Amino acid sequence: MNALTEQQSLRFEVSDNAIVTLWLDGGDRPVVVLDRDLIQRLNSTLDEIEALQGIKGLLLKSDCERVFVAGANLAEIDALDDQGLHAYLAFGTTVFKRIATLPYPTVALINGAALGGGLEIAMHCQGIIASTSNTKGKPFPIGLPEAGLGICPGWGGTQMLPARIDPVTALKATATGTTFMSNELPEGLCVETVDSTDELDSAGLKWLEAQDKPEECLITINNQEAFANAANVELEPTESANAVLHAYKTGVEQGFAAGVSVEQCELVKLRHTPTARKQLEAFLSKG
Repeated sequence: MNALTEQQSLRFEVSDNAIVTLWLDGGDRPVVVLDRDLIQRLNSTLDEIEALQGIKGLLLKSDCERVFVAGANLAEIDALDDQGLHAYLAFGTTVFKRIATLPYPTVALINGAALGGGLEIAMHCQGIIASTSNTKGKPFPIGLPEAGLGICPGWGGTQMLPARIDPVTALKATATGTTFMSNELPEGLCVETVDSTDELDSAGLKWLEAQDKPEECLITINNQEAFANAANVELEPTESANAVLHAYKTGVEQGFAAGVSVEQCELVKLRHTPTARKQLEAFLSKG
């Protein structure tokens, strides 16, 4: 019999074959949004999961049929002062890294929109499996849209996306905030795609069972020559694009942690620019 556990409203299930299924939830919201509360509950739940013995793999899921994770709570982020935002971003990085360093294979099952921090948390898993359509049979966006608001990713997107897909494609998309559609994903982003959300669980379990040992989590830029060449890509000289390229180049030269540090510093600075203020205030006014 499966064991079902709730930890501060964030639940996980341990199956008879020692696979953990962990659900991200939206709390009182109709969709899942990354905020401090969710990250704190994820951190507490990972304490429980790491204490379990004999676990063979983890499925990361959303409990929302509409989205995987719609992104970060920009209102919460924008309300923080610079010091508070640095601390918040660092905390998220620490928690998400715990997923990347679990001693068994992990896979994110994407059933709907995975944007910004939603894609970043998924990329902390060794594998990603996405359905090409949502529960309504329609394709959905996956990507890092932050540059469209005059800012940049803050939880490693500038490092992890180029490590999974063609780095030039990754840079151009991240620097412009262009997302991909689930039925036209770039090669490498997912280890597998399925036609419908109903197939995600079985595909995830099959993939986990096929792993003899944990696969390397692609958060590190490790093909130095290919990635260094991509750093010469021509991008529109916007402040967001410059920030993305700066973080990317730092990651190539100094490693993941250094790249993320630059990324977060750039995000804190960018949100004060006139472009970001105009875009963010327009976006937040819709909420």
